[in-house]
Amino acid sequence: MADHDFAVPITVRGYETDAQGHLNQSVYLQYAEHARWAHLQHAGIRQADLLAAGVGPVVLETTVRYRRELRAGDEVTVTSRFVWGDGKTFRVEQRIERTDGTLAAEVTAVGGFLDLAARRLVDDPRVPMRDLAEAPAELGLQ
Repeated sequence: MADHDFAVPITVRGYETDAQGHLNQSVYLQYAEHARWAHLQHAGIRQADLLAAGVGPVVLETTVRYRRELRAGDEVTVTSRFVWGDGKTFRVEQRIERTDGTLAAEVTAVGGFLDLAARRLVDDPRVPMRDLAEAPAELGLQ
């Protein structure tokens, strides 16, 4: 993991599986979302902080690459890495791996920050993140 990767452990629960006993495809997205919010909290940003600042994160696109099945009881780690570029969007690259290192899925999300008053994306999503984070380096920001 790079310096700004974050990881959270999750145990696959039986009620999250489908009729074949595999983790339901929509739950991969929930795991990724959970890890993203946990990553923000780790950096010192709470959802209430974003709302108080008048911005809200939005997901514009998500790609999931399923690599190996997961079953009830499997222990996984979900990683999260924010990737900053130029413009109004950023990427979050995530991996869902069993504890033995087997890659189960890769999730890539493209997001931005919505100015809640103007209802438009902020010009530079790094600005609210730097302003609100207690530890911006945890998000790959200097």
